[in-house]
Amino acid sequence: MSTRGKHGPLIGALDQGTSSSRFLVFAAESGELLTFHQIEIPRHCPKEGWVEQDAKLLFSAIVTCIDKTVDNLRKLGVDPEDIKAVGITNQRETIIAWDKLSGEPLYNAIVWLDTRTASEVDEILSNPNRKTETERIRNLCGLPISTYFSALKMKWLLENIPAVKSAVEEKRCLFGTVDSWLIWNLTGGKSGGLHVTDVTNASRTMLMNIHTLEWDSYLCEWVAFYFRIPPSLLPTIRSSSEIYGNLALTSLKGVPISGILGDQQAALVGQMCLKPGQAKCTYGTGCFLLFNTGRQVGLNNPSSTDSNVIIRETKPPRNVRPGRFCGSGGAAIRWLRDNLSLASSYEEIDEMAANVRDSGGVYFVPAFSGLFAPHWRPDARGIICGLTEHSSKSHIARAAYEAVSFQVRDVLEAMNQEGGFPLTKLQVDGGMTNNNGLMQLQADILGIETVRPSMAETTALGAAMAAGCAEGIEVWDIFTEDTSNIICDVFKPKTEPKGRMTRELSENLFTNNPISLNVAANVGILAVNIVLFRVSYCKDRSRSISERDERYWKWKEAVKRSCGWEVHPDQIKASGDNLS
Repeated sequence: MSTRGKHGPLIGALDQGTSSSRFLVFAAESGELLTFHQIEIPRHCPKEGWVEQDAKLLFSAIVTCIDKTVDNLRKLGVDPEDIKAVGITNQRETIIAWDKLSGEPLYNAIVWLDTRTASEVDEILSNPNRKTETERIRNLCGLPISTYFSALKMKWLLENIPAVKSAVEEKRCLFGTVDSWLIWNLTGGKSGGLHVTDVTNASRTMLMNIHTLEWDSYLCEWVAFYFRIPPSLLPTIRSSSEIYGNLALTSLKGVPISGILGDQQAALVGQMCLKPGQAKCTYGTGCFLLFNTGRQVGLNNPSSTDSNVIIRETKPPRNVRPGRFCGSGGAAIRWLRDNLSLASSYEEIDEMAANVRDSGGVYFVPAFSGLFAPHWRPDARGIICGLTEHSSKSHIARAAYEAVSFQVRDVLEAMNQEGGFPLTKLQVDGGMTNNNGLMQLQADILGIETVRPSMAETTALGAAMAAGCAEGIEVWDIFTEDTSNIICDVFKPKTEPKGRMTRELSENLFTNNPISLNVAANVGILAVNIVLFRVSYCKDRSRSISERDERYWKWKEAVKRSCGWEVHPDQIKASGDNLS
């Protein structure tokens, strides 16, 4: 029998990621995760560089997850009517085109990983006449020209898919990121579904002005001229936390949808990084680092990108500087398992990496789709370098994990060049953070603490928090200063600043190093022992710190060597002419 109010008000979180669809239920008063259901979602790669997903499956899987989770609640004796609202978080930049009259997708969803528009990017960036335009575009939308973002994917659909072309001509085509597609279907679909998005998703399309938080007239005109995407195809931009409409189907029919956050911004909220200077990194298929800059928009460094979070329309926007790494993270480890057959499981790869002290001079740059932040080099491709006769599978596995950590340092260093908010710790989340070895490695390479919360589902938690704090719902206070109930694991760098003896080491000098009473009585001998110990300690610390910087320097050299592999046909022709 279900009991009303057993856990207080509940909030549901719909999490549509790149690898799976999930629906989770949280208790608003404690943040406790009560139950969830998850379905794996396949990716299709019909050609090299193409990554697609079945848009209909994305929606049907979410419906199944909601209904299964509600069944779970009933089995736990919890009344589903305690669910006061639902929030949505989703993979960003993935684009879908659909027919608003039939409700059918006009093509598969083109996933954010997709690089089919690489030649378009090359054409734009190699044209000196477009330099002023591209700089102005970046100043308006906060993003560089890249295959990563949605606009070029829309252009490809318009130019290459007849069904999309005819639907646009007949005014029955709609474009949207995954959140828009799900909300349109969940609120009625072809029978009055809402065509909306929020600022976090809109800011990743290259079409939203990050200063006005609206579709920008210049960007849309430029798009109409070059991309030829009519602005009428785009959803209405709303805040990240407000009541948009109600569910029109599933066992939660009638429950409000009151939160939308792109997955990385959702994790930022879930990690409570709501103050300027706080940052989090999510380790999933790729690695994503977001930095809260408050109301400041940072465009000084061309290697960074900017987007926004508006928790409520009455609250000022929070600007976050997100960095997308070289397509690595879990993707690199999965590549070792599936493509190289280096091991049969992730656990086996973990064990391999743990069997060696370091990578033995091996460096792995997993730039499978080019290098993203802070390099933005679509011509880069993955390399493994530094191999010797001594190198083994374990060294390659270790190099893959080190690559993840080095890429985080790349982005943090780029952010630090802009100044303003130096980090003293990095908050982390995502599936890969379950690996203690990787978290310690990250702390060692950065030289700052890595902090992992006991609540692993921070992305879904952030969506629930946004939904729960929306005006008209208001069962979740996300701006509370009390974080005492948040339990975290802290991984500290193994090295200390040069020449400094920690208090702990000073105490251990006496407690963990037995000294006979005769020696202890001899102050002179004891003093000599202490001095010798400190000299040895300082040498160890100096060596460790220089080793950290030396390894990072070699990583940057490996990154340089990965660039220039994917060249434009004109460059190949010019090279051939020179050889002849």
